Amino acid sequence: MKIKNICCIGAGYVGGPTMTVIADKCPDLQIDVVDLNEKRIEDWNNNDFTKLPIYEPGLADIVKRRRGKNLHFSNLIKEKIENADLVFISVNTPTKKKGVGAGKASDLKWVEACARQVAEFSKGHTIVVEKSTLPVRTAEVIKSILFASYNLNEDKETEKTFDVLSNPEFLSEGTAIKDLENPDRVLIGGEKEEAIEALCSVYRCWVPEEKILKTNIWSSELAKLTANAFLAQRISSINSISALCEATGADIREVSRAIGSDTRIGSKFLVSGPGFGGSCFKKDILNLVYLSNHFGLPEVANFWESVVELNKWNQKRISELIVKKLYGSVSGKKISILGFAFKANTNDTRESAAINICKDLLEEGAILYIHDPKVESNQIAKDLNLEPLKESFTEHESLRNSEIGNWYFANSIRESLTGADAVILLTEWDEYTCIDWREASNLMRKPSWIFDSRSILNPEKIKASCLNFWRIGDGSIN
Repeated sequence: MKIKNICCIGAGYVGGPTMTVIADKCPDLQIDVVDLNEKRIEDWNNNDFTKLPIYEPGLADIVKRRRGKNLHFSNLIKEKIENADLVFISVNTPTKKKGVGAGKASDLKWVEACARQVAEFSKGHTIVVEKSTLPVRTAEVIKSILFASYNLNEDKETEKTFDVLSNPEFLSEGTAIKDLENPDRVLIGGEKEEAIEALCSVYRCWVPEEKILKTNIWSSELAKLTANAFLAQRISSINSISALCEATGADIREVSRAIGSDTRIGSKFLVSGPGFGGSCFKKDILNLVYLSNHFGLPEVANFWESVVELNKWNQKRISELIVKKLYGSVSGKKISILGFAFKANTNDTRESAAINICKDLLEEGAILYIHDPKVESNQIAKDLNLEPLKESFTEHESLRNSEIGNWYFANSIRESLTGADAVILLTEWDEYTCIDWREASNLMRKPSWIFDSRSILNPEKIKASCLNFWRIGDGSIN
C-alpha cells in the first residue's frame, strides 16, 4: 500500500500539530486537515502566524513553511476523504455528562460521526487510523460502521474496503513539536501487517526503526490510557508528599531530588504543583475507572479513582490555605492571578488547576485580576462561567465592600499587581520569574502575600522585598 494522500479529521491540539510535522518531514505526501469548525480553519489559514488557533513553540514556523504546498486546512470534508489513502480520526472524546457511564466513560459521538463520514465518502481502499485517545475496543465500533457500509455497497465498481489501525499520540503540550520530531516511540496497533507497514513507511521518513513499536490494536489503545494514568499518578503522589513536607518542615524539592536520583524511579514528573490538567489525564483515568468496573475489577477502579480525587483535594487545599493566610477572608480583596493555562507554553486551559482555584476564590468574594500571556479573556470567561468586569478595580473601589466575587482581565503583569493584596502564581511562564519584587511590593497593598504554587520564584528576593511568601511543599518557610 503506497500512501500519497492523507486526510486528518480534526484540526485541534493533536491533529493540527501532528499533520504539520508529517507534512514537514514527508514533503512528497499531500496532507489535508479538515474540521467542521469554520472559525478554527480560518485561524489555521491566517496570514498572521501569531494568531494560529493553537500556540506551541515552533509550530507557526512549520505551518508557514508547509502551508499551501503539501499542508492544507479546509472544511471540505467530503472531498478530502474521497481523495485520501489514509484517514486519521483526531477529534474530541470528552467524558460523558449524562447517560450510561456519565462522569467516567468517553463520549464517542464524534468518533462515530467520523467513521460514518469515512464510510460514506471514501473510495477504494482506505486505512483508517485512531489518533484520538480512545477506550479499549473502540476499534470495534469503527470497524462495525465501516464494514456495514461495505456490506451495503451495491456498486461493485466503486467497492470500498478498509483497515483500522490505532496510532495514539504521546504529546506533551508545550513541547508537542519536539515530541513529534523526536518521539520516544511511535505506537501502531493493528491486525493486518500490510496496513501497519503502510503507516510505518510514513513515520520512517524521520523516526528510527527501533522507535516504531507494533502491537495488536487493543494493546495500543490500552497503552495510551495507561501511559497517561501513570504520569498523572506520579503527579498526585508527589503532591501528597508535598503537603506532608509543609506539615513536617521538609522541602519537597529536596525530597524529589533524593528519590529522583534512584534510577528505578527517575526524576521526571516529580515536581510538585497545583495538580495535573489538560485534556487527557483526568479523562483517561476516569475511562480506566469505568472500564475496570465494567470488567468486574472494582479494586482497580478504586485505585485509579483515588488519583483523581487527590488531585482535586490538592487544588482545594491551596484555595483554603490562601484564604487562611489572608486572615480568613478574601471578600473584596484584589488578588493577582498569574497564569491560567494548565501549563506553560500552551494556550490550553482544559482542566487547568487555575479554574477550580479561581472558582473557589470567587465564591469567597475575591476580585481576581487574571493575567496569562497566551490565554484570551473570552476563554477565561467560558471556563469560569462568568463575564469579566468591564472596568478596572480602581474605578470600582466599592467592590471592596461587596461580598460577590468577580474578575478582570489584566493586560499586563503590572496591572494585575497594582493594589493587590496577594499574588497567586499558577502557571510556570518564564516571564513570571523576571518580576521585580521590590517594585511589586511598592505596587501592592500591605500586608502583601505571594503564593508560589510552581516553585519558580526566588524566596530570598521576595522576602527581601518585605513580602510574605508561601511556596508549595516548603515546610521550612511556610
